[in-house]
Amino acid sequence: MKMPVLFIGHGSPINIVSKNDFTKRLAELGKHLPRPRAILVISAHWLTDGNYVTCVEKPKTIYDFYGFPDELYRVKYPSPGSTQDAALVAETVKTTAVKCDQTRGLDHAAWAILIHMYPAADIPVMEMSLDYSPFNGWHRQSLPYYYELAAQLSPLREQGILIIGSGNIVHNLRAVDMEDVEAAPYDWAVEFDARVKRDLIERNHRDLLDYNMNRAMALSVPTLDHYLPLIYAIGLQEKTDKLEFIYEGFQNRSVSMRCLRIG
Repeated sequence: MKMPVLFIGHGSPINIVSKNDFTKRLAELGKHLPRPRAILVISAHWLTDGNYVTCVEKPKTIYDFYGFPDELYRVKYPSPGSTQDAALVAETVKTTAVKCDQTRGLDHAAWAILIHMYPAADIPVMEMSLDYSPFNGWHRQSLPYYYELAAQLSPLREQGILIIGSGNIVHNLRAVDMEDVEAAPYDWAVEFDARVKRDLIERNHRDLLDYNMNRAMALSVPTLDHYLPLIYAIGLQEKTDKLEFIYEGFQNRSVSMRCLRIG
């Protein structure tokens, strides 16, 4: 069965152990999606010089966050990897090299959401990194590169591989309110999230790739690392794919938790 594509706004690591509307929705999603043969997560937390995919049989759980309650560091997600499927990912991309990383495990962009979607941890999981090296940092002009790279991954959907972009549309940690998860979001966060929603509904990928910088975008996307997984998701959208928003909301005032399904 051809797999859908997901974009998940993963938010704070606190969601790993929280029982809230967001994590409950992830649990429901895992029960109703077609069961994948393997999962490929495009991670906002793996920034590299070049493109990489994890090629390990038993990926370790990476705790790439600091200053959180001890219970988070005791959680493990012992899913298998798949060197065979990782090789397939690398072979599928033709315009640039995708290299195997034989040491890296799964960061929380992957396992913090999968622990709710697939708590049995019995599906092979791989991660794909975000290459930032050709662009001397995060320039908006680079967005079509990721969009076109993502489109090349489309055949993996026919192979039973669920592709998940894991980031956040609005992600400003300098403005975050860690004391109140449910605090009302900033006006600029709501404005930009609504703008992206409208363009997604209208399938206006051009503006999603080339926004005119204004206050709302500058504050919502101070760096592109968490926005780029969305670009991968829309790059995989085919003409017949429907779009569904599977979760909407904000956490900590400056983090959009919007999630969507394509196909």
